[in-house]
Amino acid sequence: MQIWTPYCGAAPLPAELVVRWNFDPVLIATLALAALIVAERKGEVRWAGLAGLAVLAVIFVSPLCALSSALFSARTIHHVLLVALAAPLLAWSLPMWRNQRLAGATIVQTVVFWAWHAPTAYAAAMDSDSVYWLMQASLLAAAIGFWCAVRSARGPAAAAGLLAAMVGMGLLGAILTFAEAPLYAPHQDSTLAWGLTALEDQQAAGLIMWAPAAAVYLLAALATMYRSLAPARQASSA
Repeated sequence: MQIWTPYCGAAPLPAELVVRWNFDPVLIATLALAALIVAERKGEVRWAGLAGLAVLAVIFVSPLCALSSALFSARTIHHVLLVALAAPLLAWSLPMWRNQRLAGATIVQTVVFWAWHAPTAYAAAMDSDSVYWLMQASLLAAAIGFWCAVRSARGPAAAAGLLAAMVGMGLLGAILTFAEAPLYAPHQDSTLAWGLTALEDQQAAGLIMWAPAAAVYLLAALATMYRSLAPARQASSA
């Protein structure tokens, strides 16, 4: 039986989760330095950046990090927070980049997200700190690139990109929800202490991707279209 050594530590028992904070000094120093840099900026840009870094702290420092060693569903929440909350906040804190290729950014984000949820790649990330951080960095970078492209696109194009991202997220969630067997070896036994079989945990993860995670992109698409139609509404009411 393989012993997994994930970055966030061994899978915790429910009774010990509350004390399983991650105080990796390199991680803490990196987040603190990033916060100092962002704090020098002004207005909404600063607050978006600080909020994005706060989400990263929740993901990597709080007990959610340890819980994701036990439950694939917790890892899914971790990844959704990374790509659908931290990434757009950080993207909005960056300078506006014009003429970005939204279609390419959408494809890259979807491919990267799907690739790291392939069972072999996921298992490698759960057994090596370097592969783990490669996974996290590539997921975040691809998502920031996507949200930057959405930000620079016109309303209808941005909405189309968001809807495409929604479909990609929802389709992966559906596959995991309806899979007939558990796919992720690191969680074959770690879920039992939490009252779940590995398959039930995987189904919960799939539902998270399929419903609330995909809904983030849908709501963003609707908000984008609403804003793009604002001038037409104002003209018609004048």
